[in-house]
Amino acid sequence: MMKITAPKPFTFQGGKRAVLLLHGFTGNSADVRMLGRFLEKRGYTCHAPHYKGHGVPPEELVHTGPEDWWQDVINGYNFLKNLGHEEIAVGGLSLGGVFSLKLGYTVPIKGIIPMCAPMYIKSEEVMYQGILEYAREYKVREGKTEEQIELEMNEFAKTPMKTLKALQSLISDVRNHVDMIYAPTFVVQARHDNMINTDSANIIYNEVESVKKEIKWYEESGHVITLDKERDQLHEDIYAFLEKLDWQN
Repeated sequence: MMKITAPKPFTFQGGKRAVLLLHGFTGNSADVRMLGRFLEKRGYTCHAPHYKGHGVPPEELVHTGPEDWWQDVINGYNFLKNLGHEEIAVGGLSLGGVFSLKLGYTVPIKGIIPMCAPMYIKSEEVMYQGILEYAREYKVREGKTEEQIELEMNEFAKTPMKTLKALQSLISDVRNHVDMIYAPTFVVQARHDNMINTDSANIIYNEVESVKKEIKWYEESGHVITLDKERDQLHEDIYAFLEKLDWQN
């Protein structure tokens, strides 16, 4: 049986300037690992936490929710603070992008990079299908037999998913507070994003009150833009944005 090695949270210490990197719903730190390595080489310290119930068997996901994950985000921010980093920027993919916006009106943030962050609510049904797909893929990667997978999936499908309602209210809550953001913001959106309504990017860009704000559409990319074919360009663009911020050090 082929056991998968689960990705771990990471901290790459590159210098005084710090960037918190946040993965997506049903994702993990692998979503932002290449970006983290790229920035580390250019003098940035990068930390990517895992949200509770992520990067572990999917059965654990359904017993957690946005409140748990937000706590993990805050802990990640404080982790960098405790390492001695006074100035922290944040970049996040998908749900991580939603959390990066929430950080932007909750704590002092140097710059914000939401990537393919949803501002529209998806139906619970669509989200539920996404979780089922994620669970199945996880089990396949674990090397389980088709028979075993069917058995476990039938059990899994019976679990109540309170998470989804909570996720919907998190997104609408953040959307209602985007106009409280003043930190420099670089909105990143993939043109071929089939997971979210891409108009989300325009909402974020138009509603943040930041004096310094940019938006860029990546014409060749899908939702997981950090792992897609324009990722090298994305890395360069994020680096250029970070370099323009008025860091004290």
